[in-house]
Amino acid sequence: MADQISRMVRRHDAKINAFSRLIDAGIIGCTLVALVSVLNLSWVPLYSWMLLISIVLFSFLSESSHSKSWRDISLRAEVTSVGSNWLAIVLVLVLVDLIFHPSDLYNREMVFYWFILTPIELISWHSILRMVLRLFRYTGVRAQSVAIYGATELGAGLEGRIQHMPWSGYNFVGYFDDRKTNGTRRFISDSNLIKGGSQELIEQAKAGNIDTIFITLPLAAEKRIKQLLNELADTTVSAYMMLDLFSFDLLTASWLDIQGMPAISVFESPHTGLDNFAKRSLDLVAGSMILTLIAIPMLLIAAGIKLTSKGPVLFRQKRYGIGGESITVWKFRTMTVMDAGDKQLLQASKDDCRITPFGALLRRTSMDELPQFFNVISGSMSIVGPRPHAVIHNEFYRTAIHGYMLRHKVKPGITGLAQIKGYRGETDTLAKMEGRIKYDLEYIRSWSLWLDIKLIFMTAFGGFLNKNAY
Repeated sequence: MADQISRMVRRHDAKINAFSRLIDAGIIGCTLVALVSVLNLSWVPLYSWMLLISIVLFSFLSESSHSKSWRDISLRAEVTSVGSNWLAIVLVLVLVDLIFHPSDLYNREMVFYWFILTPIELISWHSILRMVLRLFRYTGVRAQSVAIYGATELGAGLEGRIQHMPWSGYNFVGYFDDRKTNGTRRFISDSNLIKGGSQELIEQAKAGNIDTIFITLPLAAEKRIKQLLNELADTTVSAYMMLDLFSFDLLTASWLDIQGMPAISVFESPHTGLDNFAKRSLDLVAGSMILTLIAIPMLLIAAGIKLTSKGPVLFRQKRYGIGGESITVWKFRTMTVMDAGDKQLLQASKDDCRITPFGALLRRTSMDELPQFFNVISGSMSIVGPRPHAVIHNEFYRTAIHGYMLRHKVKPGITGLAQIKGYRGETDTLAKMEGRIKYDLEYIRSWSLWLDIKLIFMTAFGGFLNKNAY
């Protein structure tokens, strides 16, 4: 039974995706071979290793960057994915060169040309394929007439995507819905778009006027869905069930296979398996490099704290980490009063008398957070992630803001999307905290290694300074 289910549920267009990856690998390899030949160079074993690393990494990143078929994403999204994946490979090869110094064994000019030409060729190949497919679709070659059963919000979202994918071969013919037009049961009320009910849909399918049907009814309409599918079994139409997952507050949606039985996650961390390994590797590599760069500034800050106020240089705060577990976070002391923030709801505010003059400078520039890179190296924090809040703040906001605790599905970070968007410093109103949580959850939903790298650079070049930090 499990084998039967696993055969029934499989990724659509998997073979086409595999063929696309094969062409990508061929372009990467042929470009390198052609450059070696054009520049009259000798092939050295190092080129083989570079080629192997590049092809394996590019294929892996391409499959990991999105789980959707090539026909289900826009050209812009695909171009961005190809470009960012190749950039990641370039950074890996440059890092290897910096560590092992094999530059004497290859021609730098040739490798530079390879770095530049390969993404241009990859993007050109994907763009040309789209244009050829679009031409075929416009001329009617393998075009599919598509109907949507269910004039719902989910159906409207599906129609919008279909209309923006002319290369996909989907020709939208309209909605079919048995529900009455009065009231608010139908999300779409345009009579020109509603072509009838289930009987009209079945008649059109039997007549061969419809090739594909997407069912977008809510999960509660199980009885009507089964009845429609029984009727459609007497046709040759292709039918697809669209899960109404948008009615749930999804954190990260991914498929899970349990002995051939598929399940989809509603609340799940994006950092699992190889993704977790990749994020941890970035934290260790980038964290170690940053600690090396800030070692002397941290010593100067420590001296400044000692010379300007009494008390220890560092102090510890109890915060919630991943899974809501308590962790100890290190910071430079910026106040005359040592407040760990776990017994009262008082945040630092503008002109707070507890903050020392030198501490105010540290807080405005976020340099008081620098010791948290030791938390990153130890594994209790990440460089990028939702900022950790005091325990008492968590207990207050978890009941005041829906989904607040979902931010603890990932490790807390030194910087994050919310901070880049301006939600730093005091959250003296519930609206400000809601804004911060909104971007924290958006970060979790859209996480990628490239997003972490981008946020690190954005923080380094301007993200530390903020008028709301005091």
